[in-house]
Amino acid sequence: VQLQAYGGGLVQAGGSLRLSCVVSGRTFSSYVMGWFRQAPGKEREFAAHITWSGGVPFYADSVKGRFTISRDSAKNTLYLQMNSLKPEDTAVYYCAASNVGPWSIQSKYRYWGQGTQVTVSS
Repeated sequence: VQLQAYGGGLVQAGGSLRLSCVVSGRTFSSYVMGWFRQAPGKEREFAAHITWSGGVPFYADSVKGRFTISRDSAKNTLYLQMNSLKPEDTAVYYCAASNVGPWSIQSKYRYWGQGTQVTVSS
């Protein structure tokens, strides 16, 4: 099983980025897909999750209204559209998959991507 995250980079505050996570090696139809992030010196935290079958997404308060999680099952790809980025969004972003809740708890996620760096300059 592989989750390959990419799309990070350097962007100015107020800008946008779209992260992608390509999944392979198994079927995730019964799984919940999540995005987590880890800022320098901080613990990894939940950002958003969505069911692979296309259920209602859920967001952390810190990203609600600015980030959008989605997936394209035909492309086996999970996305995180990030708009109105702030310097405090600077972190390594990870995609992950779980079939056990609660879905905002990182320890419940069994499969993880390698992370992609997002840096937001002020």
